[in-house]
Amino acid sequence: MAIDYRNDLNEGQLRVVYEGDVPTLVLAGAGSGKTRTIIYRVAWLLEHGVDPSEILLVTFTNKAARQMTDRLGNLLGTSSAALWAGTFHSISNRVLRQEAHRLGFAANYTILDQDDSKSLIKTCLKAAKIPTTNKRFPSPAVLQSILSYARNASRTVEEVLERRWPSMAEWTEEIRDITLRYERLKRESNAMDFDDLLLHFHTLLVEHPKMAQHLSQRFRYILVDEYQDTNALQAAIVARLGSTHRNIFVVGDDAQSIYSFRAADIQNILGFPKTFPDAKTFRLEVNYRSTPEILALANESIAQNADQFEKALRTGNDSGAKPRLGSYASASQEAASIARDIMRRLRQGVDPREMAVLFRAAYQSQALEFELMKNGIAYEYRGGMRFFERAHIKDVIALQRVVENPKDAAAWLRIVGMQAGIGPAMAQKVIELVQGATPEMWMSEEVEARLPARARSGWAMARGMLRSALDHASMAEQIRALLGTSYVDYLEHSYTNAADRLMDIEQLATFAETYVDRAKFLEDVSLTDEFGATMDQGARKFEPRPVLSTIHQAKGLEWDTVYVISLADGAFPSRRAMDSEEDIEEERRLFYVAVTRARKHLHLSYAMTGMGEQAFGAMPSMFIQELSFGLLDREERVIAPSSFSRYSEGHQGDFVPDEPVVVLDEGDATQLEGAPLGRPRRSSGYLGNY
Repeated sequence: MAIDYRNDLNEGQLRVVYEGDVPTLVLAGAGSGKTRTIIYRVAWLLEHGVDPSEILLVTFTNKAARQMTDRLGNLLGTSSAALWAGTFHSISNRVLRQEAHRLGFAANYTILDQDDSKSLIKTCLKAAKIPTTNKRFPSPAVLQSILSYARNASRTVEEVLERRWPSMAEWTEEIRDITLRYERLKRESNAMDFDDLLLHFHTLLVEHPKMAQHLSQRFRYILVDEYQDTNALQAAIVARLGSTHRNIFVVGDDAQSIYSFRAADIQNILGFPKTFPDAKTFRLEVNYRSTPEILALANESIAQNADQFEKALRTGNDSGAKPRLGSYASASQEAASIARDIMRRLRQGVDPREMAVLFRAAYQSQALEFELMKNGIAYEYRGGMRFFERAHIKDVIALQRVVENPKDAAAWLRIVGMQAGIGPAMAQKVIELVQGATPEMWMSEEVEARLPARARSGWAMARGMLRSALDHASMAEQIRALLGTSYVDYLEHSYTNAADRLMDIEQLATFAETYVDRAKFLEDVSLTDEFGATMDQGARKFEPRPVLSTIHQAKGLEWDTVYVISLADGAFPSRRAMDSEEDIEEERRLFYVAVTRARKHLHLSYAMTGMGEQAFGAMPSMFIQELSFGLLDREERVIAPSSFSRYSEGHQGDFVPDEPVVVLDEGDATQLEGAPLGRPRRSSGYLGNY
């Protein structure tokens, strides 16, 4: 049966399908039917006599490739197995299995996963015999990340260290040595890691012109999905494979380019018309997902970016409620409000799977996770581990555990085992010396004197961490003091996301401020772990649940109701982005991705208290302040003007004296720190003008 293209596609999609020859750029806005358009384009080519083996369809996940070929098969009523479809890595591997001998590899080369790769890097570290007694050398995971970024961005290790890991620059020569050893060991092992698949495929195309010409002639049509996420190496591969027929058809949305930390380069899509001067550009701007009110907010936000293709999403969907903005006295009040709203919707019969809470960074979920667990609401967490299950959080809690209970062997093992120069056997010896001893004993030189030279520096670091805690009275200050010790160096040299982990620790300190009793704090933390574990057992494992997710993990997904939290100045965009307009624009694209996940209901929120000891008066994110007043249903959560004394000086504020309340829902106010219950009210002015 012939496909009814005119009935199945809108006018914009139809033009793409019919006219997508020569270099073609399809700017597909969020929810605009991008995948459908690609599938119909391939179907149109096949119906017009193109051999499936002459079509190369490149996606970013194998799952996406399978879904596309399955949908294509259903559309055509025949198998599309002959089509070359897959990820950049799988396509590269398919070619290299036949041609790797040209590069000095046997056809049966091994593909190393990340654990395999780290194991080989560890071997190289041992062989290099780099002295690290007094200074921490980057961990295998960090080295792996440095080397991967350099190759995918087509940059030297020196350039990458200078731009992205400046604290590691002192080890440049040693890292270069490890790099050479690692490359040599892989060749000796007849093995490639994931990055090698791209790198060697590109090398094959560059150094063997006849092979490059053969492949370029073979693929008459090349279609690339999510082109805004390609890196320098991937874009170069596409250009070389399409050099003969030049039927390069790329689909993407520059407004959703959010993976620069993985070496994705937005200039690949922005520069496509310059790379191919005869390129056609199509815009898919009809959104089938969201209400007009949500799209109005998304359009106005992304319009603030200067480096972009101009476009404006529109929809035929029915009008709905305005996106709502809530400001709260604290993160815990914000979490309580969201938890209450989720419970209300669940009672009304809303499918839990149609609700999602999104956040910029993992640390921002802590207060909400605790609130949901207190109320018995099971949730699905995406984008990493639950807050209290994270390794660095357990490290910090281990310090509190030994202060509370000096006999806690497991906590001592965690503290001592992370130190340089102390292996498992030596850790046991140290624990025998300090377990159950007094803090005075920990701080004395007696322990150090009874340890071998290599272990002394490690114990000195552990002792410094302990001293930082013991020098302060409150748990919150003990936790924050850790951020001035060698533990920061440990995180930076052990993990690729050390900055995020430091924010997690600051969030833990803020959480600890709500406790006076250390034993109660440790009990609650332990029980949250237990509760989190029980939710994943038995029948409950398969119960529908609301989703908690980082925005990066939510890309490509959608829900009826979306909450975007922690939209405070300094939290989103992150402080690290504020020094660069380029980084701010990527953060704005991340905000755009978050709000365009919502179909019907969008709730934005922020807490008026900042991280740590900052006073009341935190401003909403610049991405909120940029929006026109009428786009949002703004609900103020009023707190006493005295709380704003330092901040509000010189500002116009619409305060209600003597009525310090927090409004959780319209008509639903709760008492704030014992203050009289006040009246909920709508904002009468621009919220950002405090």
